Amino acid sequence: MTATLFLLAALLWGSSAIVTGHQAGAGPPEVSVFYRMVLVTVLMTGWCLVTRRNLAVPRRDRLWVLLQGVLFFGSAFIPFYYATTYIPSGLAALVLSTSSLVAAAVGWAFLRARIGWMTVAGLVCGIGGLAVIVWPQLADLTGGPDTAIGFLWALVAAGSVGCGTVIAARNQRAGLPIAVVMTWTGLAGALFALGWCLVARSSFAVDATPLYLLGLVYLATIASCVTFFLYFSLVQRVGPGRAAYTLSAVPLVAVILSILFEGLAPDIALAVGAAAIVAGNVLVARTPQSGT
Repeated sequence: MTATLFLLAALLWGSSAIVTGHQAGAGPPEVSVFYRMVLVTVLMTGWCLVTRRNLAVPRRDRLWVLLQGVLFFGSAFIPFYYATTYIPSGLAALVLSTSSLVAAAVGWAFLRARIGWMTVAGLVCGIGGLAVIVWPQLADLTGGPDTAIGFLWALVAAGSVGCGTVIAARNQRAGLPIAVVMTWTGLAGALFALGWCLVARSSFAVDATPLYLLGLVYLATIASCVTFFLYFSLVQRVGPGRAAYTLSAVPLVAVILSILFEGLAPDIALAVGAAAIVAGNVLVARTPQSGT
């Protein structure tokens, strides 16, 4: 079951990279994130009402749920959207995959989560494999200021996802239902994006073509509601560090989809990188769980 969650989360997130890039180019990224998170909130609220779930959150947990939403759906999404406007989405996804290291380090520091040598070796191996895959893209870049800005945005997103994963683990340990948490975190992300829009004085107008609207629906339903439900289920099962490793496979999925549908030619770098990712995944999966 855990392996299935890993696979589905990686596949769904990987397939959303090209859609995210299109959304980011249709208007201010914070506006697209705002629309996306409003739709997520509506969908998750409807789901909770239909399934008769109690949306109440204990007072002691409310701040943590708010923080999870801001980190995951606000300060991670908006910077990642911006990153894709400066650097290729695959490269941005590679930087985002370092969130697994952030989650493992923060989890170890604040939750006393186990981080053995196999976890470290597996994460380094997996991320190194991704670096081999996207290195040709990196080599083609001129190294100008736009590239540096893109890297910085992606790093902000990675840090937010890593910290948000640890908060999600805390909320899971508190026994909060995933669907209820996602409803309130979606609202928190929408409010954060709205605040960003107001501060930046962003225009709420976007290029609302049928392709944009279809992409918005896909990102809100499949890439947000479904995928984050799977992801937070992984956090509950295997802990924050190992769950965040899912993100390190996202660029690999994007490359595979490019081979199948965009005519990308496989080469030695792709084969070596894929082998490294598989090896890293095995190492991480073999790490004994913490028991805390």
